[in-house]
Amino acid sequence: MASKEFHIVAETGIHARPATLLVQTASKFTSEINLEYKGKSVNLKSIMGVMSLGVGQGADVTITAEGADADDALNTIAETMVKEGLAE
Repeated sequence: MASKEFHIVAETGIHARPATLLVQTASKFTSEINLEYKGKSVNLKSIMGVMSLGVGQGADVTITAEGADADDALNTIAETMVKEGLAE
């Protein structure tokens, strides 16, 4: 299993548009990918799951991936988060 931690810097946190981008990015991979925040873990391929966490600015989240393409998935998701100004 691979994991990466992110500090959310976007003023609006992970709201609808960036959540949709993250779900679309995660859905390209076969690995099981989860987003963890405040002790809760949701499937990153589920828009409802991601939105239910209510991740705001200043939050620390962990994304984990398990499967054949886990490393590629994490790297691509990390690139998306930085490119969109979501996290550092």
